[in-house]
Amino acid sequence: MTINIIQCTLEDLQILQEISYETFNETFKNQNSPENMITYLEKAFNKIQLEKELSNRFSQFFFVYYNNEVAGYLKVNTNESQSEEMGDESLEIERIYIKSNFQNHGLGKHLFTKAMEIAKQSNKKRIWLGVWEKNENAIAFYKKMGFVQTGSHSFYMGDEEQTDFIMTKNL
Repeated sequence: MTINIIQCTLEDLQILQEISYETFNETFKNQNSPENMITYLEKAFNKIQLEKELSNRFSQFFFVYYNNEVAGYLKVNTNESQSEEMGDESLEIERIYIKSNFQNHGLGKHLFTKAMEIAKQSNKKRIWLGVWEKNENAIAFYKKMGFVQTGSHSFYMGDEEQTDFIMTKNL
């Protein structure tokens, strides 16, 4: 088993879009209407949006490779790129997405460790994230990693308002 984490560049845009669609759809399609899924996927993961995110100096993307195959990715944000106003001392984990056939291989933990390294190198005091209140597997994982729920915010899946828990870990 070989695991590598490589930072994404603009040249990775097509692969990033494909894995974003695949992992988000795998995770959430059974709990949401097809119309809301299509609306969200087309808004969040179109090439213009992803190119904008990849070009943002306060956001970073990393692919995780399992035996030389892209298995998932991490997106972290700092400063004004955070999706909530959390201050300059915080780093946001916006996405840890792993393809379903690569789950339960410890890849999420590897990506989480990468986010911790970035936070420490950047002298951040805390890491935070938003996770859908119905995503029990992710919530359990984040609790295992030392996160606690510190709030919530609204998230829109198409025209449906949903609740994300805000979870925080102090460093």
